[in-house]
Amino acid sequence: MKEIGKIIDLPTQKANEGTRTSVGSIVGVPFDVKRTYWTYDIPAGAARGGHAHKECLEVIIAASGSFTVTLDDGYQKKTYLLNRPDQGLLVNTGIWRTLQDFSAGSVCFVLASDLYDADDYIYEYEDFEQYVKEKQGVQDKKHS
Repeated sequence: MKEIGKIIDLPTQKANEGTRTSVGSIVGVPFDVKRTYWTYDIPAGAARGGHAHKECLEVIIAASGSFTVTLDDGYQKKTYLLNRPDQGLLVNTGIWRTLQDFSAGSVCFVLASDLYDADDYIYEYEDFEQYVKEKQGVQDKKHS
């Protein structure tokens, strides 16, 4: 079974003037970054995410503040606390993600392997469960 998520350290340079983390050619990010976006001003108690990608890989970073990310591959769930701007959570394809418990002033910064494509998203959890079953059926046939 593939790993559903992995915390990766981002290259950081510290100086008297402050700390810088770079997002160009990032060591540890296993894809070329084709899209970046960030969310902020998330209301207390709100959740984000609630979808999976068929092809797109992502690295989710708490650029400011903190939040939790729950990953679900259809068989297991794992929750990560993101609260360091020098670390990111690598999310594999076919993984349902939900972001919640945002602290005041938090900023969620995302690096994506692909440009936006509405057809790459699975928005309904029931559709995600069916997608997982279909993918597992393909995997079972490959190993028979």
